[in-house]
Amino acid sequence: MKSRAEKLLGEMTLEEKVGQMFIIQPEALDPDFREYTIPEQKEGGTVMMNDTFRDKMKFYNPGGILLFSPNIVTPEQTEKLIRDMQKESRIPLFISVDEEGGAVARISGKKSFGIPDLSTASEVADEKEAYERGDYIGSYLKKYGFNCNFAPVADLNTNPANRVIGARAFGKDPDKVGSLVASEIEGFQKHQIITATKHFPGHGDTRGDTHHSTVYVTKNWQELLDCEIIPFQKAMEAGTDMIMVAHISAENVTQDGLPASLSKEMITGKLRGDLGFQGVVVTDSMEMGAIESNYDSAEASIMTIEAGADIVLMPQDYVAAYNGLLAAVQTGRIPVTRIDESVLRILNLKEKYGLLDPINFSER
Repeated sequence: MKSRAEKLLGEMTLEEKVGQMFIIQPEALDPDFREYTIPEQKEGGTVMMNDTFRDKMKFYNPGGILLFSPNIVTPEQTEKLIRDMQKESRIPLFISVDEEGGAVARISGKKSFGIPDLSTASEVADEKEAYERGDYIGSYLKKYGFNCNFAPVADLNTNPANRVIGARAFGKDPDKVGSLVASEIEGFQKHQIITATKHFPGHGDTRGDTHHSTVYVTKNWQELLDCEIIPFQKAMEAGTDMIMVAHISAENVTQDGLPASLSKEMITGKLRGDLGFQGVVVTDSMEMGAIESNYDSAEASIMTIEAGADIVLMPQDYVAAYNGLLAAVQTGRIPVTRIDESVLRILNLKEKYGLLDPINFSER
């Protein structure tokens, strides 16, 4: 007997399948939507739906939406925006956020939510505290309608020159960090919050910032296995739902010289093959400088799917990325079977968390 995910996959058009392979910001569907503001808002951003947003949501069928601080202003506004987006989406969305706690948070610390700033991950003392952190963050994310968190950070804080990760990491000891990551995942999942552990294969021992330019890790695969990969392995053992792949070039691991997010050697060979990860692979934001400065949105999206990723996160030009990936399938560059493989993983995850329950197949 087929699962709900398998039945839905069999009924989807190619366009719907390609749509599921993107998580985007609301502004990608209507760049002018930043004009829609409410008094409490201090930054420009989408805070409510309009007709253009609704129409494009139905046309592109994105797999998920990622909300940032400008989209999250008050509890009432946030809950309504999420509720409206889900209502207008034919296939329920991943409603995602970066809520690590500490320096990277979109909700904690906002007066309108009444949730205090959390300490940085580096101050978490033990597994109990890591679990409580995930439990606490997960509880309020669930309350407001989120179902996916781009956390926890499994990177190690091993390079003092690295200012991207730093205190966002639980520490520098791989075994301890792995245990804390696993405990936090358990706390998130208590509240049915999907976890996306990041930033594979490890951003802590690099110089530079992928937000701006190409970044390299110089270790070979065995050296990574002995250190940076350990927290990711423990995250997998704890049942993390997604792994986020960074735009880090591992020059002594792969022969292709590509960022990990575009490298088949890294995603299919190492993450899927050597490490056996069977969950959903999502890229880091594709509008970061390491990608945007070197590849156009369409080609980068095609390359990451060819490499084995399932979800393209925030391409710089979403329409071009969507059309490019669709054309790559229509012209035979990417087989439909490759698309089906990823979309089934995505739908299986949505089914696992009850997101497909509202879908009535007979009405499709």
